[in-house]
Amino acid sequence: MREIVFDTETTGLDPYQGHRLVEIGCLELVNRFPSGKVFHKYVNPERDMPAEAFAVHGLSSEFLKDKPRFADICEELIAFIADAPLVAHNANFDLGFINAELDRCGQAPIGRERLVDTLLLARRRHPAGPNGLDHLCQRYGIDNSRRTKHGALLDAELLAEVYIELIGGRQTSLILLEAGRAAPVTSGKAAAALPRPVPLPPRLSDVEREAHAKFVATLGDKAIWLKYDPRT
Repeated sequence: MREIVFDTETTGLDPYQGHRLVEIGCLELVNRFPSGKVFHKYVNPERDMPAEAFAVHGLSSEFLKDKPRFADICEELIAFIADAPLVAHNANFDLGFINAELDRCGQAPIGRERLVDTLLLARRRHPAGPNGLDHLCQRYGIDNSRRTKHGALLDAELLAEVYIELIGGRQTSLILLEAGRAAPVTSGKAAAALPRPVPLPPRLSDVEREAHAKFVATLGDKAIWLKYDPRT
């Protein structure tokens, strides 16, 4: 199963009040593991940068002036995300900006039915909150020390780890691992009480394993990916 975890940075809060997208970061998951494939672009918003937005992400008009316009990266973005489900935190906000930019380019919008909103998942799992990305990183022991300002690709990387925790991915992996390693019992009453062995997840190819290792190396020694069965 292929999923895309993504995040955006913008000049403001409302794409229909003249605000524009200035950065997009996408990370590909395959069977809930990072494949090593990413899509990351800074975008020239063709307008000024409000001080409030600059304080959040630190992207200045000077820095962005020689970056491609969204129209220049539109086709590449569409090809990267393809028809995969899209995972984001407060997903309607990010998709609203992407769809506004697609509309300016004469492209069809991305359907909201494709969204997986980790903010909604977090609110269901932790109704007392707080459920911001930094709070969730702290809750799950994910190292977010590099996040001194918002950045689309870094936030997507952290969100991928949070997403796996929210859907119980690590616990599911450990259950599968223990079930696969359990010694079979073939006779007596104890055999009837044991759960049916569950096969381990399929092994990654050498190319996928190498890409995964390179990606994990960028996340620090607290990355949850290190807790998965090394044979995969």
